[in-house]
Amino acid sequence: MKRLNLLIIVAMITNLSLYSQNKKILFVLSAANTLELNKGQKLRQTGVFLNEFYLAYKSVTENGFTVEFATPNGVVATIDEESINDKYWKEIFEIKSKAIEFVKKDYSFNNPITLENAIENKADYIGIIIPGGQGLMIDLIVDKNIPILLEHFARENKPTGLICHAPSLILTIPKKENPYIGYKVNAVSPMEEFVIEKFIMKGKPKNRKIAKQLRKLGLKYKSGLPKANFAIKDRNLITSQNPFSSSSFNTLFLVALTGYLETIKGIEPQGKP
Repeated sequence: MKRLNLLIIVAMITNLSLYSQNKKILFVLSAANTLELNKGQKLRQTGVFLNEFYLAYKSVTENGFTVEFATPNGVVATIDEESINDKYWKEIFEIKSKAIEFVKKDYSFNNPITLENAIENKADYIGIIIPGGQGLMIDLIVDKNIPILLEHFARENKPTGLICHAPSLILTIPKKENPYIGYKVNAVSPMEEFVIEKFIMKGKPKNRKIAKQLRKLGLKYKSGLPKANFAIKDRNLITSQNPFSSSSFNTLFLVALTGYLETIKGIEPQGKP
């Protein structure tokens, strides 16, 4: 059965090139660059986690999709310096150098549209990805445009990918209006949050305990082991756990894109992963 499911997934992803022309994915990025810890007693550089962003970008563009970047106020996203560390790029060091070069020179990355513009253009996108990093816990988590975008993509059954800390953005939608209540969801795990706060940041941010908050809202939170390559797909929502989960996330997001494109073309999906 596992082999059959794998073959179905491979066939679905292979067929993406038939449907992906002129199809655009919206990448929403944080524009925050400073994180307050311990109630403002300590400041730390932050931003978007490089591999969580770039590996997702690389996956969709290599499969023929185009990308548009959006940030609060159209400010260029900052990359979290922690995410440059080699420990997040094991066995793919050559991709790390390309990722660094990309954020320095790519025109679209360095000229993002505003979130208001993204809402105006929402019909143009067939999917949305929000990469992780502590930055989004500062600006996107309080931005009034985020629940508008998430509700639109949910209502239209368009693939929605939320990476690591990004599933916390589901919390921005009031419970009575929240389309994701009852969904299976993943995010950075409680143990990983503890390790990040204790040994990496050495301080506690204001917004934390994501898993607990998601459960309290009414979602079915599940996680893998710390540093696991773990992601969950429930309908068109794809969530992943950490910087090491890119391959699982990218596979499931491409499957969701394939299913969505087949649906809008009036073709029955070939199978479920």
